[in-house]
Amino acid sequence: MTLHAASREALSFAGTRLDEVLGDAGADPSAVGEELLSVVDLLTREIGLRRAVSDGSSDPEARKQLVATLLRDKLSVPALSVLEAVVGERWSNPRELVDGLEHLGFSALLAGAEKAGKLDDVEDELFQFARILESKPELERALSDRTAPAEAKRGLIRQLIADKVDPITRVLVEQVVLRPRGRSVAHGVDQLVELAAGRNGRAVAYVTSAIELTAEQRERLSGQLERIYERPVTLHVVVDRSLGAGVVVRVGDEVIDGSAAGRLEALRRQLAG
Repeated sequence: MTLHAASREALSFAGTRLDEVLGDAGADPSAVGEELLSVVDLLTREIGLRRAVSDGSSDPEARKQLVATLLRDKLSVPALSVLEAVVGERWSNPRELVDGLEHLGFSALLAGAEKAGKLDDVEDELFQFARILESKPELERALSDRTAPAEAKRGLIRQLIADKVDPITRVLVEQVVLRPRGRSVAHGVDQLVELAAGRNGRAVAYVTSAIELTAEQRERLSGQLERIYERPVTLHVVVDRSLGAGVVVRVGDEVIDGSAAGRLEALRRQLAG
């Protein structure tokens, strides 16, 4: 998610309000997350409303009153409080307001998983689903098809994973599929993996290995990466025997290619140059 300076400041303020709301012992983070994402769907459909709540030239209190009047009977008090914090701030443009609200919804859902002691499971389920999409281009295409009805996509997701993953994982995946924003579904799901890891201050290392890594090898690789990035690192590993030997590691936008295939490709580029 790319935000301009004003939107980053607005998201920071709204994120603090979300943390305050979820800190209340009576708040249900997962329910708040789903409610916020339902507002994302509403704003995506209703262009006029989206422009009205993101109009930085209007009175912030008027924008808050607008959403309160429209949604008071449809949202819980905690969710409405977060939404009022969102629309009361100045965003760079309507799209970034909706992106920010989506981010808050995702964060609340992951907070719900954390509260239930399921955050690591949800993170792993998201990772595994992204790898399935990468291995099945026809499935990625079907879920990325902007002309396909939303209910058809939702039905396909539920057919694939409904009883196999945590309900929070399913909701997160559905939201990425239904609002792709021009990205691949696999990429969108991987962003959620990183958001989940970030809740514990961890970076995510996507490791592709030519062979299964032993527990000792995983621990050694994790230790090396933690020294490089100076923070805890979670490894998500897939096996690809076409690498020949070694591993390829991606952390954020950085790629460390220690595979035989990668070294051969580098040699080909040198010879061609």
